[in-house]
Parts: sequence; structure tokens; C-alpha cells
Amino acid sequence: MKKIILSFMALVLAVMAFSQSTTDFKKVPTLSVNFFFKDFKTPDNIYTNSLGTVLASSNWTKLGDMYSGVQVQYSKGLTNNLDFATGLSGSFVHYPFLAVSGKTSPVGDKFLLEADANIHFKLLTDNHFFVPYFILGAGASLYNGTYLATYAPIGGGLQFRLGEGSFIHMEGTYRVRITDLANYNFQYAIGIASPLSDKKEPVVLAAPPPPPPAPEAEKDTDGDGIVDSKDKCPTVPGTAKYDGCPVPDTDGDGINDENDKCPTVKGLAKYNGCPVPDRDHDGINDEEDKCPDVPGVARYQGCPVPDTDGDGVNDEEDKCPTEKGTRANNGCPEMKDFAFEAKNVQFVTGSAVLTKIAIAELDKGAKILADHPTLNILIDGHTDNVGTAELNKKLSQKRADAVKDFLVKKGVNASSLTATGYGFDQPIADNKTDKGRTENRRVEFKVKK
Repeated sequence: MKKIILSFMALVLAVMAFSQSTTDFKKVPTLSVNFFFKDFKTPDNIYTNSLGTVLASSNWTKLGDMYSGVQVQYSKGLTNNLDFATGLSGSFVHYPFLAVSGKTSPVGDKFLLEADANIHFKLLTDNHFFVPYFILGAGASLYNGTYLATYAPIGGGLQFRLGEGSFIHMEGTYRVRITDLANYNFQYAIGIASPLSDKKEPVVLAAPPPPPPAPEAEKDTDGDGIVDSKDKCPTVPGTAKYDGCPVPDTDGDGINDENDKCPTVKGLAKYNGCPVPDRDHDGINDEEDKCPDVPGVARYQGCPVPDTDGDGVNDEEDKCPTEKGTRANNGCPEMKDFAFEAKNVQFVTGSAVLTKIAIAELDKGAKILADHPTLNILIDGHTDNVGTAELNKKLSQKRADAVKDFLVKKGVNASSLTATGYGFDQPIADNKTDKGRTENRRVEFKVKK
């Protein structure tokens, strides 16, 4: 909250400096009567859920569910764009104390008295019909004559000019709690304001007497052939084209505007006053870009992120940057890409002993893994549902371990293999048929992502 307030003040000061005026439009002392509605439910919804959820569901408190009240406010201009306002307001509410306060709200609606002082920063001066403004201030409240709390109103408003010094204004503020007895709430107000006194008209001073006539002798101080009375730069040699001033250099890059092809942007003489070009528009200028015609990134000196294995997945996203793979497998190959038939890896019935067909297929798998040592393989053992879950889990683990042991004996690095038995927990076919049970008795090989 401190950062928000400091940022808001910085914005106010910046716009104040930009919008200074020599004409006096300061607001005279003014009294206004405002009618307001107070909303505790919407801030609570935002805190409980989120602002995005409340906006998406339009879960704003209806006007009939808000508390109404009246405020009397005094305001006075500090500058053309800055007003001071202080007000006293009253309403009957059932105040929802927060848990941190340790208080329970009294039964029924009780009187809430609030007093605050605010600064109104106006984006336009009071001579305009429509004036938007920001609000920042501090206040104190007294509930049921007992509970004293402090808060900070932050928000904005719109002012509509009715006549000289009279206005209608609408405001919306978010009242941020400062002490524990305060609670966050939105307050929406509309009111009418009238001046307490007439605005003083500025005193018009008589014009000073005209200066004495200039001497008849014409001087040319800088010797550029243009007399001082017609020379806009009488002490600096210039040209008649620029009324006695030198050829300008708008961007201050040392190259005058007549020779500068980019007169409003600092550049180099090498590029006729323009900045170093960036042909591929990647934010890295051509003198530092090793790939000046292809958009890239700074960490690769203006070149695109490389794709070492040429599989269309760049090295920063590729889990197997030296092995061609698929985007679906994060750049890693899949065992089916190597013509490896996992369904040929069979076992003697009811055991973890590999068949001849399985040994022949695993010989192919060992060669594949030898040719691709960076691959990490998951060996998953599965069974049908004949027998108990515990026996099938042990049998599937033994079969997965048997495959791993075989491959390790063939020279495959054991750390690149992970054997896991799943029993009959992950069937791929119906265990009620012989064909389905046959399909479920399997070992699967997956490249680890």
C-alpha cells in the first residue's frame, strides 16, 4: 500500500509540473452537500475470492444493499489544479468489524460518524465544464459513539461546472483501513457545491511605458553579415536562412539537421545521423548482431536459439538436444521410432524368464541404446488380473528387473534404465477374455522426458 501511495504522489507531482498556468483558476472557499452509498460487501468478496473472479461474475453489491448517508464538505483551492477538501459525514450502518479487531458488531444499524481531509488533484482547471480528479487523504471514524478508527480514502471523481463557482460532482473512493477497528469499503457519492464568497478579480496593472528608441547605428556583434536587430543569435555566427543562427542540430548528435537523415533521433555520422540499424528488428543492432537478417536473442548474439539435432525443437526446450525426437516427447525420440517391437518381449508363463523371441528383440534394443547413449528408458512391467494383486505386482517387478538386467549385461548403463512393476493396475484390454489378458501381460518401453 505504501508503494501505491508513493507512486500516486509521484504521478500527481509530475502532472502538476506539466500543467502549471499563469492564469488564476483557484477554487474559492466552497461548501457542498453530498449524498453517498457505502459498500462493505464487494471489498470482502474481492479479498475472499479475487478481483478477477468478482469482475468475471459481476458480483458487485446492488445499490439497495448498500448503506446511505449525508456529508457536508468544505473545499478550497491551493493551486489551479490542487484543492483541499475536508468533510463530516454520517450514516447508519451495521459495521462489519474484521476478526483482527477482536470486536463484534452491535445488533442492528448504529450511527457512524466520519471526518476526513483530502487532496483533490484535478487534471483540468475549474474553467472547464468537465474536470476529472484524483483523491488522496486520511480520515477517522467513530462508530456507535465508542469505536474509533482511522482510514485512508483513495479514488477519483468527476466535476461538472454549473456556473461561476458552482459544481455538481461525483466521487468513488476505496477506504483503506489503517487501524484494526476500521474495515475496507467502497463509497460512492454525488453532491452539489456552491461558493461561500465571490472570486476576487485580478488587479490589472497599467502597462509600463515604452522603452526609449534604439540607437540608429546598427551593430553586427558576431560578424555574420546580419545586424543584431535582425539576428536571433547576435553573438554566434549563423546564416540568413536561420535568422542569423547556426544550422540547428535538433537531436544533439553533432550532425546538423541539413546533413542529418534522422534529425530528431541521435545517430552516427557513419549512418548519416541515424542510429545503427537493426534490419531484423530483434532489438540487437546490426553491428552487434551475428545474424542481422534473422530475428534472434541477445544470449546468442542476435541469432535464433539453436536446434542441434534439427528436429524442430530448439535446444532450450529439447530434453534430448543431440537426439532427433518429436515435439510431443519434448524433443526426445520414442522407442517405436527405432523399429523396436515391445510386444515381442515375452516371458515363460508364470515366471520372469525371457523367451528366445524376447532375447532377440532385447538384443536389438541394446544396440539401439548403445547407439543413443543419452536416452533414459522407463521399463514398465504389467500383468493380467489372474491371481492376487500382491503376486502380480511382484511378478511384474521381476519381469521389469529381468529386462533391465539383460540390457545392463549387454553394456547399457544401468543409471539410464528405470524398472517398475505395476501388476494389473494399468490394463490396456479387457481381462475377461483370453485375448485381453494376453495383451495386458506386457512390458512397455518409454523414453524418459
